[in-house]
Amino acid sequence: MDSRDDWTPVVDLIERVVGDADLMSSVVAGVRTMVREVAALPSADIAGHTRALLVAATRALAARRGPTEAELSFVEELAVTRARQGVPVEAVLGAIHVAERAIWSRAREVAGPAGVGAERLLDARELYDDWAEAVRARLIAAHHATTAGQGPRTRDREAAILRRLLDGGSAGALAAAEAGLPVAGGLWVLAARPGEAAAGLERSLRDQPPVLCAVVDGLLVAVLGRAPSSRVARAGVVAGLAGPAEPEELAAVRHLAVAALSAAESAGRAGIIHVARVPALAAVVDRADLAAVLLDHHRPAWTALGARAEPVARAVCVWLEADRDVDLAAERLFVHPNTVRNRLQRFAEVTGIDPSATFGGVDAWWLCRSWLAQA
Repeated sequence: MDSRDDWTPVVDLIERVVGDADLMSSVVAGVRTMVREVAALPSADIAGHTRALLVAATRALAARRGPTEAELSFVEELAVTRARQGVPVEAVLGAIHVAERAIWSRAREVAGPAGVGAERLLDARELYDDWAEAVRARLIAAHHATTAGQGPRTRDREAAILRRLLDGGSAGALAAAEAGLPVAGGLWVLAARPGEAAAGLERSLRDQPPVLCAVVDGLLVAVLGRAPSSRVARAGVVAGLAGPAEPEELAAVRHLAVAALSAAESAGRAGIIHVARVPALAAVVDRADLAAVLLDHHRPAWTALGARAEPVARAVCVWLEADRDVDLAAERLFVHPNTVRNRLQRFAEVTGIDPSATFGGVDAWWLCRSWLAQA
């Protein structure tokens, strides 16, 4: 019987592999080494596009379908971006191939322990290849059209203006004027993950002109002339928001909106989250370098916890997110309050971090969130 439930372990496996930060760093390093034409691109750029492609493929895999128009639009944007960066289409395809090979290699390594048989994983790979074939065709066509100077469609032109606007400075002011956005009074930047759910968000945004909206560097980014309306907020998509600010300042504001998005996702928030509502979280999730240092420093503690590592980390996070309310944390974890207390004590013993202290709580939450993300 080939029910959807039969594919859940496969989808979970691939999402876990794609979400592995260490593996993604290794993938990016491999791409930059083996495809010299992309070596100069920022690591975050390569990682973001790679992760977005694989996540989209996983969704298609779960539904056993081909790529949606939203997914193909993202691929077109990638092709246009790379063409404008001077990256040949062969190098774009080569970089994707290197990344795919690394991802599927890791999937084969961990499939057995995850309860995914070799035959089912092979079926998944064949479905992925079918999806990827349609994606490659659109990518090649968009890249060739851009390099041939055939002129981008309205959507592509909008993306080009948006990119100039997000560069900030004097170019930002000119782009705002070109787009019909107010050059005084402040602009807002919103960032969300692209996909079918985000399509509804984009429609709601466009119903509130003036607005520029496009997929930029793997994210759906919008610049608005006023704060999002309540209708936009009800679109059901997690999004980060920053502003208002002058057009010249939008490079920094975009960074804040993306940080707000990451913070909202990390804390399990829903809706449109302004960066001012999650400033501490935004600062934390924006520093992957410090997170790596934190993980490395406390690697012995993770090892010492052994099989109890994940339950302990989850207990610390839930307790802190419940404002240190032991009973509420126990209810959310479906355990006895004493179990929560014991796990908090064990965490403090192996790490030397006191989660009940003000800054200790921040460090504890950051460490445990990082532990759970890599588990």
